[in-house]
Amino acid sequence: MYLLLYPATAASATTKTSTSLAYGFRYRPPTVKHFLSCALLFHRHLHRSPRRSLLAPPITTFSFCPQCPTLHLLTGNSPFFRMEMFLRLVCMDGLMRPFYVQPQPMSVPSLGALQTDERFWSGSGIPKKKTMVEQLQRYGVISSKKVAEVMETVDRALFVPDGNPPYFDSPMAIGYNATISAPHMHATCLQLLENNLQPGMHALDVGSGTGYLTACFALMVGPEGRAVGVEHIPELVASSIENIQKSAAAPMLKEGSLSVHVGDGRLGWPEFAPYDAIHVGAAAPEIPQALIDQLKPGGRMVIPVGNMFQDLQVVDKNLDGSISIRSETSVRYVPLTSRERQLQG
Repeated sequence: MYLLLYPATAASATTKTSTSLAYGFRYRPPTVKHFLSCALLFHRHLHRSPRRSLLAPPITTFSFCPQCPTLHLLTGNSPFFRMEMFLRLVCMDGLMRPFYVQPQPMSVPSLGALQTDERFWSGSGIPKKKTMVEQLQRYGVISSKKVAEVMETVDRALFVPDGNPPYFDSPMAIGYNATISAPHMHATCLQLLENNLQPGMHALDVGSGTGYLTACFALMVGPEGRAVGVEHIPELVASSIENIQKSAAAPMLKEGSLSVHVGDGRLGWPEFAPYDAIHVGAAAPEIPQALIDQLKPGGRMVIPVGNMFQDLQVVDKNLDGSISIRSETSVRYVPLTSRERQLQG
């Protein structure tokens, strides 16, 4: 989570100074109490040196940076302009008057910006996949030893388009109006599904894109299990197979326990159902019934749901066939739609 201050001037009969407070989060949504605490810290900051930085454990970082008006904070697999939530505090007569500004979508950050941010984020000019995983562990995103091992074994660099910084924690464009999700979202979904990705289990990856998460699933369920990717862009299916062939999951692709198919992910892939784990990599306006039907009793699905405002929902099918749904966090993903609409943008 990041708190950014931007100086601004309010035009009026008498010029008054205001400061913009940008509140964004990368790994989890703030609670009301947390957000109000940020406002309090901000209020205290007004009376202190502008160079002061605050660090609040365990995964909250406050960076006061009036010089960074173009900084982008990203989550899920859809880039957002500057932050997920924006609060401006107008300071007049010692009082803070808040109002909200709705975030605006933007294009994927430039390669140069990503490379600069990657060096800053990793603390090194030559970041490695181990550094990426260690950072995610440090921020509490990864707590599972198995998830850490899998994300170190499946090299993200093999799945990111050439020329892009593979280990930067941001979604990246892969063509055809699709993206590869940020590493923290991959880690989050792997952790949520870990108990349903045990050896011998079946896993479905809807909107498999580059094939990265499908490869991770394959390593977790093992050769005795089944990992299935479904993607409705044929060119992405072809390139994802090439990516997997270079990765640690290549033997499973050759043996047949890992497969990627061209199809409408909203319909699932009935051939290998029921599934112990289903991951959906794009936001659906509502949970597709076909995916619920293909979920095994005792199974779990992780799916972003919503349009403008989205939640990562965890769907558990109980042993009696009933469904339990909870929201894990707020996210921003590209929409789960038809191939034609996706290509039209």
